Amino acid sequence: MTVWTARVLTIFPDMFPGPLGHSLAGRALADGKWGLEAIDIRNFTTDTHRSVDDSPFGGGPGMVMRADVLDTALESVAEEPGPVIYLTPRGKPFDQQAAAEIAAGPGATLLCGRFEGIDARLIEERPFREISVGDFVLSGGEPAAFALIDACVRLLPGVIGDAESLVEESFAQGLLEYPQYTRPAQWRGRTVPDVLLSGHHENIRAWRLAQAETITRERRPDLWDRYVERAKQTRTNP
Repeated sequence: MTVWTARVLTIFPDMFPGPLGHSLAGRALADGKWGLEAIDIRNFTTDTHRSVDDSPFGGGPGMVMRADVLDTALESVAEEPGPVIYLTPRGKPFDQQAAAEIAAGPGATLLCGRFEGIDARLIEERPFREISVGDFVLSGGEPAAFALIDACVRLLPGVIGDAESLVEESFAQGLLEYPQYTRPAQWRGRTVPDVLLSGHHENIRAWRLAQAETITRERRPDLWDRYVERAKQTRTNP
């Protein structure tokens, strides 16, 4: 049986599995529910210094990862299934829908950039899917790879014991998740909302939906607008 596999091209292969070796992802990896390959880009260099970068044409600070070295590294996994993803701040924002789409496939190859990025000619040459995990800059693509892989792995069959929890968490329905409470019922003068102690499942469901809607509207108006638009379309096209 073929399992969902993440192949990570990086100059720091020892960083993996890192946090992916713990908790849900780590147990699932140990159980063979998904696979991970960390591929050292330096293995595809041709000089004695194993150089993967050089100074940018036109001048400027920093270094740029070489197209010829990266191309050779990518060619080594060209026959592997799934998309090739370049993790870059210039990419399309990563979201839950993208995680579900990637998790539904056979796996993915992730290219982790470093320094000032990669030679633009490689992007022109190869059909990358460019993805960003947020509007901020990291030291390299590896932390972004951890986030993307974890988001996908937890969606794989059998990784999370209670699959229903995936339906109710943030972004699954286009909303942020409602507040959660557990024991003790009273803590520092704060009590759990009465409806959650009522045992009335329909009232609880309605309260949670209302809370999720309120939180989303206040904190993420962009998500709220899309949620409202989808609701309109559903009413128009039942």
